[in-house]
Amino acid sequence: MILTSKNNPLIKETISLKEKKFRKEKKCFLVEGAKMASECRKSGLKVERVFVSESYRGEADDSAIRVSDEVFARLSDEKTPQGILCVVKIPEKPLCPPRESCLFLDGISDPGNMGAIIRTANAAGYRELYLAECTDPYSPKSVRASMSGIFFVNLYTGERKEILSALAGVPILAADMDGENIFSFSPPAKYVLAIGNEANGISEEVFKAAEYTLKIPMQASQESLNAAVSAGIAMYVLKREQFIKSNR
Repeated sequence: MILTSKNNPLIKETISLKEKKFRKEKKCFLVEGAKMASECRKSGLKVERVFVSESYRGEADDSAIRVSDEVFARLSDEKTPQGILCVVKIPEKPLCPPRESCLFLDGISDPGNMGAIIRTANAAGYRELYLAECTDPYSPKSVRASMSGIFFVNLYTGERKEILSALAGVPILAADMDGENIFSFSPPAKYVLAIGNEANGISEEVFKAAEYTLKIPMQASQESLNAAVSAGIAMYVLKREQFIKSNR
């Protein structure tokens, strides 16, 4: 059977997950595309439902719900839909202290930056990310920009005060243009890398709690770097010794 009505309750509920308030209510998010769907399954996250378009010719479980191409276009957030979309349960992660070096995202507001930071964090081995007053990491744009990274990291959200309490005892390294040169800095064995808001940087509350401030040196003709680019450079520079020794 192929669902053809955009007013079908299941279709309407799935479309609603494009909005933050309904993702929060239903505790689910959308994953779109064949590669993303495959990586999501490998990650062990709970896939609630799978939708495929009537013209989709890729692999799909027998339980997948087939819909008309027109209905799938409404479900999709892509300009060019690939024909497969999953409804995935958002993992519930209560705040807890980090086991290894981690990230503190302090007011990241752009979904594309959020997704890119998550992607790089997963690649660089930062498995724990703490989010305060950030854009929703489970928005379609952020999930898409994470390129499957969101399936393999632990995201913790909370108020700044709560997060700082959970991070107590672990030195915070704040990315700031007035800090010391990150390339000559020797990081502690375990640390928190704090990345601030795109326009305003690190909040005063987090800045006061930071033990170190670090900058990425730039030519005088360039005022700043994109938040995701800065985070990516910092993540890898701080782990450079580990990657030099790695065989991968």
